[in-house]
Amino acid sequence: MSFSVSNVTLVILVPYLAAVVFIGYVVRRNTKDSRSFLHARHSMPASVTSIAFLAANCGALEIVGITSASAKYGLAALHFYWIGAVPAMIFLALFMMPIYHNSRALTVPDFLRIRYNDATHLFSSCCLAARMALVAGISLYAISAVLHAFLGWSFSRISFLACSVVLCYTALGGLRATIYTEILQFVLTIAGVLPLTYKILHDFDGIAGIRTRLPHEMAHIWTALPWMNPTGAKLDRTGVIFGLGAVLSFGYWCTDFLIIQRALTARNLQNAIQTPLIAAVFKMFFPILLVVPGTAAAILLIKPGGAIQFDQALTAMMSHHYGAGLLALGLCAILASLMSGLAGNISALSVIWTQDLYRTYIQRTATDKHYLLMGRASTVGACGLSMTTAYIALHFGNLMDYQTLVFSLFDAPLFASFLLGMFTTWATPAAGLWGLVIGVLIATSHNFAVRIGTIHYGSDLLAGFYGAIYGFAASLVVNILVSLFTKKKSIGALAGLTYFTRPTREKIATSSLVLAGLVLIVCVALNFVFR
Repeated sequence: MSFSVSNVTLVILVPYLAAVVFIGYVVRRNTKDSRSFLHARHSMPASVTSIAFLAANCGALEIVGITSASAKYGLAALHFYWIGAVPAMIFLALFMMPIYHNSRALTVPDFLRIRYNDATHLFSSCCLAARMALVAGISLYAISAVLHAFLGWSFSRISFLACSVVLCYTALGGLRATIYTEILQFVLTIAGVLPLTYKILHDFDGIAGIRTRLPHEMAHIWTALPWMNPTGAKLDRTGVIFGLGAVLSFGYWCTDFLIIQRALTARNLQNAIQTPLIAAVFKMFFPILLVVPGTAAAILLIKPGGAIQFDQALTAMMSHHYGAGLLALGLCAILASLMSGLAGNISALSVIWTQDLYRTYIQRTATDKHYLLMGRASTVGACGLSMTTAYIALHFGNLMDYQTLVFSLFDAPLFASFLLGMFTTWATPAAGLWGLVIGVLIATSHNFAVRIGTIHYGSDLLAGFYGAIYGFAASLVVNILVSLFTKKKSIGALAGLTYFTRPTREKIATSSLVLAGLVLIVCVALNFVFR
């Protein structure tokens, strides 16, 4: 599908690209050692970390993925917010952020090293590095799809341009530059998509008008779903509740290094707790910007014969409703969000390599200047790796289906190890390793069986949900069984690492508890209204 776009696109796009590179240059002056480049821990206010926390999630997963899922599955895409995000964000804020904040860990895998052992740390670091490389490839593929649709540029040309811009500011300013550019990109994303939502709601007489034009199974989020029918339905309640709600959402929001890293930059514990809570408020209502255009695309543009690909739903709706000026702004908004996701994963991958792999297992005694140089050099390698993994995304017709698959392979088993590690004192070092290894193997084997046709599902998305259930359950069971026969760590060695050995003097502010309660009540009410 081709789109007409005026020269005003470049008038908006070029200053935006120049601005993000300039931010990296300015931040570089305060990035003088490896710690500030890789971590920037305890250095930013809650107002900045909250927006960065949400913006880190608003990459390809949100802008293209959710719109694409809405066009394919209808209002059921709301599950990615009201059961697949908000409850887990509240749990992270109240129960896990105090543990993360008080631990000596610099990264998510580093926490597993301290809680379990080096072997668990090494395996989890490799898993997270692979996962981040795949997700970075998703973002780069999405950028290519958008620019190809609007401008007709080739994949190679687009990949080189996007990676060059991201490389400039991430290699210059590290995590700080990534966070500040994410905030700029988040504001630009909202500015570019909000007019589209307004126009669609006006044309359809509101959300109620959209629901009346959708097929019944796409107009409701619960009543149209069977309790368990993995082979005959696109989605079922078992997959949504347990696969998405109980496993994937908690696995993503509670262990994803990219977003946890933003919360850990908060200046103190109370700010770290507030970061996910404030983000959850915005996250609860963010669907109006993406689900509305996606469902409208299902009505207007996506016909039974397949008029467009699902991943082109947002660009198609912008072309349908926007004039030249707004179309250019919308293009920049999509690119901003996608580059945010690409930069975030490249930055996180650089940290995993430099801190968790290179510094820990390859070169332990080098100077800080050496590690700073390695951090910058690894961003180059991460960009190249993302260009390679982008070709994998080409084989999937829906980015949300592919991302769910990736998360089911790694996030689900990882969450089981974190859950037992943070909320028990009896999970042993050996159990942490073998639970994670077996969980990843089971999830991978399940996906392989689906790909060769041994196991059938009603949709790729549902296959990802059930794969997450199997990977999590296997990891949890192996963790428990191995813990029965292996030696656990002493209570003293677990100080500050579990919910039961955390410092008792640090209490959660009443305002945070009230905010969490209100967000949860509204979230439940929204599930009821759109049931």
